[in-house]
Order: sequence, then structure tokens, then C-alpha cells
Amino acid sequence: MTEEQSERRAVVAKRVDSGTPDTTEIRDLARAAGYDVVGEVTQTRTEDPATLLGEGKVATLARRVAETDATAVIFDNQLGPYQTYNVGNELPTGVRLIDRFRLILEIFGQRARTRKAQLQVELAELRYELPRAEAKASLARRDERPGFMGLGEYDESRERDIKAQISRIREELEQIAKTEEHRREQRRESGFDLVALAGYTNAGKSTLLRRLAEDVEVDENEDLHPDLDATAESEDRLFTTLGTTTRRADMEQRDVLVTDTVGFISDLPHWLVESFKSTLDSVYRADLVLLVVDVSEPIEEIREKLVTCHDTLAERNEAPIVTVLNKIDTVDDEEVERTRESLSALAPNPVAVSARTGERVDELRDRIDAELPDYERERLVLPMTDDTMSLVSWIHDHARVESVDYGDQVVIDFEARPAVVERSRSKAGDLVEASA
Repeated sequence: MTEEQSERRAVVAKRVDSGTPDTTEIRDLARAAGYDVVGEVTQTRTEDPATLLGEGKVATLARRVAETDATAVIFDNQLGPYQTYNVGNELPTGVRLIDRFRLILEIFGQRARTRKAQLQVELAELRYELPRAEAKASLARRDERPGFMGLGEYDESRERDIKAQISRIREELEQIAKTEEHRREQRRESGFDLVALAGYTNAGKSTLLRRLAEDVEVDENEDLHPDLDATAESEDRLFTTLGTTTRRADMEQRDVLVTDTVGFISDLPHWLVESFKSTLDSVYRADLVLLVVDVSEPIEEIREKLVTCHDTLAERNEAPIVTVLNKIDTVDDEEVERTRESLSALAPNPVAVSARTGERVDELRDRIDAELPDYERERLVLPMTDDTMSLVSWIHDHARVESVDYGDQVVIDFEARPAVVERSRSKAGDLVEASA
């Protein structure tokens, strides 16, 4: 074990009202953040306002931390300031106490590479901190003392500072969103259909992106598409994709750009989803959404995830949604069919594929072509000029040209996505006006 690993040893803890606590996801999250999970403590009971788990279970937790020489305790619950203080007092000195949402923010912070991602992480952290700062100040004022339950000094100006920072970050994210929307419109005018991958983490979205774009070279320096990324990681860990990765897809009939977006995760609070909603603009503004799920998971778990995804997308998404049942290489055909039938109300006519092996990915390509907006047919009659030749060349690059007749005038018949037809009409109008 390396020195760094020994310094990031964690015991996970979880409380549920009833049933058996499942720590699978919190363990995955802890590992994604770089922690070595060395133990766990769970509790089934109603929430204890003072310690969440209850005094006896907190004592058990403290013993487990000491036995494993852990440096952190990670709760798969949200802890209030009072609970954080009380539980922290029972743990060995120097042990970090992290709740579920603070852990997610830690992962986001580690993965943030772009300015947009870094701003979203900062915004989420401020949203997390604001109610705690407000509660601390309010209770301290009420008690007429300069601190609350040992949580430290409070400063009323801290609330105002946080709100001001939130406002500043929102403004900068809005500017970034405007730039990205302009870029999307440029792509549409250039004949590209935009497809977005959505779904939970570890469903295989990044692997599917690589499969759809297989053997396609992407020029990262292309002026028209400055954010095209020639690589997309596909690793078995949560939150590999924090920002967005876009690649040109391997499609015979259309020019398609596919974007992989940040993965959903269960039980995210509204303030955290809100902080990262600009990342979902790639989904909301797409022409088609591929909602990727892991077909090997239990049917009830898949159903719950689909409901959450649809609820999230329903807010602003207008594009058709195609559910992709991924990882069919890990289950037999009978199980795939049972899952398909059980989810028919939520996912009518899904496409079952294996992004890892490539099985049935061609069927998915056919479905993408069928679901994208229909092309419009157009005929343009143009004056015979040098500028007309440039327009004809542009149409060849961005549309399906059926015929071109060169005579006293140039007559071109083609079909293309609506944005390209509209752009070509505008260019043709300028040419006719100039030659009049």
C-alpha cells in the first residue's frame, strides 16, 4: 500500500429507515474519490436528530475507525451541522467526516478540467455551504454568542459573500452557455445532427461513444468545431465524464455529432442538479437523446433510474428519447427480453447493444438515422456566376445532392436538414438579388 493510499482509508456508514442498508454505491463513490474502503457501519432506524445513527452505533463507528486506522468516515446520508459536530466529537482526532454530497463534490472537484466544470463545482460547493452558513449565523444570533455548538465563529457577511459569488458564477456560466449554443447552431447550419448520450454513471455511455465513433478521425484543430475531442475515456468508475465530450459519429447517411454528458446518480438534491444543469444543455438542445442503461442491473433498479432520468429530461427536453439497453454481453437473451418487456411502458422499442463488443451497434446506427429529423427536399434556381459555384460546392458538402443542371441558370435539387435548407435559401436569395 502506498503512502497516499494509507492516508485515504475510509469507513463508510449508512442509515435507512427500514430494510437492509445497501452500501454498494457509496463504496463505488468512495473509490472514485480515491479512498480505500476498509470497513462499514450500518443502521436501520429512524433518524436520530443529534447523531443520525444513535449514540450506540456512533460508538461502534468510532471503534471501527480506530481498528482499521481509517482517516475518514463517509456517510451515505446528508449530515446537518449539529450532527456533524456531535459525530465528529466521537471520532479519533484528525479523522475527516464526509457526507454523501460532500463526497460527490470532492469527486467533481477532482474531475473538473474545463473552466465550465470548475465553475459548476464551485457553484455546487457554495450552494452546499449557504444553508449551513445561514443556520450557523441564525442560531448564533439567537443564542447571543459568537459560535454555535463549537462549530466556530460566524460572520454575517459570509452569507452575503456566498450569495454574491453564486451570482457571479451564474453570470459567467450563462456566458459560456451562450457561446456553446452559438456553436451548436453553427453545427446545425453546417448540416450536423446532434445526438446526446444520457444516463446513469457506469451505464457505458463513454464506451458507446467510442464505439459509435470508431475509426473516425477527428480534427481537434478544426475551426468550425473547436471543442471536438478525439478521445473519450471508458473506465469502470463513477464520474469518468464530468464535462462533455463530442465526437463525429460513423454514419453513412448523415453527418452526426455525438456528445457524452455527465452521468446521473441517485438521490441528488435539487441544489446539486441545479448547479450542473448547464452541462445538461447538450441533452436539452440535442436532436435525439440516447438514454443508456445497464441491462444487467435488477429490473426495479433500471425502472427507478429511467423514471429519474425522464423526470430530469422532461423539464426542457423536446427531442425524441431512445432507450439503449447496454451490456447485453453480460446477460443471456432471455434476460434481455424479460427486461425489455418489463420496461415497455417506460422504454418502448428500446435498442439492445453491447458497446464493449460492438454487438448490434449497427442496429443502433439505423435507429439513430430513423429517429433524427427528416430531411427537407429543395430545388434552387440560381444565376450562373462564380459565387453560385461556391454555393453549389457548399450544398454538396452539407446536403444530399440529387442533381445539378448547368445551363443559362443553375438548377440544383437536394435534400438536407431544415437548418441547411434555410441557410441555402438565404444564400440563394443574396445571389439572385446581386445579379438583378
